[in-house]
Amino acid sequence: MRTIGIRDSVIIGSDTAGSGNSDARRSSHVLRHSGIVAAALLGALSAQTADAAEAKRAAFGTLPDGTAIEAVTLTGTNGVSARIMTLGATLQSLNAPDRAGRVADITLGYDDAASYVTAPNYWGQTIGRYANRIAGGRFAIDGKTYQVPLNDKTNSLHGGTIGFDKRVWTIASVKSGAQAQVVMTLTSAAGDQGYPGTLGVKVTYSLDDKGSLTIDFDATTDAPTIVNMTNHALFDLAGEGSATGIYAQRLTIPARRYTPVNATLIPTGERKPVAGTVFDFTRGRLLSDGIRDGRDPQIVVGHGWDHNFVLDKGVTTEPGLAARVEDPASGRVLEVLTTEPGVQFYSGNFLDGSLVGKSGHIYRMGDGLALEPQKFPDTPNQPAFGSARVDPGKPYHHRMIYRVSVAR
Repeated sequence: MRTIGIRDSVIIGSDTAGSGNSDARRSSHVLRHSGIVAAALLGALSAQTADAAEAKRAAFGTLPDGTAIEAVTLTGTNGVSARIMTLGATLQSLNAPDRAGRVADITLGYDDAASYVTAPNYWGQTIGRYANRIAGGRFAIDGKTYQVPLNDKTNSLHGGTIGFDKRVWTIASVKSGAQAQVVMTLTSAAGDQGYPGTLGVKVTYSLDDKGSLTIDFDATTDAPTIVNMTNHALFDLAGEGSATGIYAQRLTIPARRYTPVNATLIPTGERKPVAGTVFDFTRGRLLSDGIRDGRDPQIVVGHGWDHNFVLDKGVTTEPGLAARVEDPASGRVLEVLTTEPGVQFYSGNFLDGSLVGKSGHIYRMGDGLALEPQKFPDTPNQPAFGSARVDPGKPYHHRMIYRVSVAR
């Protein structure tokens, strides 16, 4: 007797009535089974589609010199989305819902790519080669001294005059799925900004459906060099440009020590306990409590907080908690996780109202905060802080996570 498979759609009868009836019954059973299987497969595919985070690539304007910029928007099913543009491999926006489901962009910045060039500031860019400050712009490797640009008075800041934040990156891949992802690459030639070694750099942004935006920084070199990369987003969980700014938000940093700085914001080398000071965020602290406390000389020097915190967890293989910000009014929560030993907390002290950002908002002191996971500032000149050295055959890697959620 002929066997009927699940792909058969036409019943072919036999020569006898009895055999035909038997075949018809079997065919009917198989077709019913086929329908059930097909429905199950369709349901599974629909569920997979519903649970998939999506990545979309699009044009994002041009720079003043005519260079075309692209952006990739990563969107999760929970309402969280992130837009990353090729200029600076920048997190240009991070949208997150509040407890009522209202979505707002919680990152400061500009609406168009050109403004990042005409009115430069650090708004969500990838920072490198060396994030934070290097004293005098000098460091030595194997007895040879290197000089990098002094773009922060007497120091080098965030990689120099033309750091990774001002370069146009190449989109290597874009994909949707359990995680929406974009990979961007950049080559930094030997001598770029005075740094030794040709550096091959890759930054990967991955967004899942639970509100975690993971950023992986990877670099390889053909000669000994130094690397310290991070993301420099400024956040206001009430929504960028909010009337209240960050003052009513609560910050927790699991760090019992921080690194005090001198008059030029270079660490003195001390790891000072936070207990009993306005630098104690171990149990959570309102940002209005201490930002203007002129009784603390470190607040005076930094014009607020602009300091590296020594994370209790130290260097870790997997990302551990570096900071948690909560906005009681909206319910939004931001957690920052990292594999690195420190986090620079900057309370937006140098925002002076001269920059007009998204939706025409003027940004002032206290309108945003940055939490930059990284190696300690000036590590190349302070061996007690560890090492920022990267050698051929020993790639650099840093994983950090911005995790947004809602407190009910």
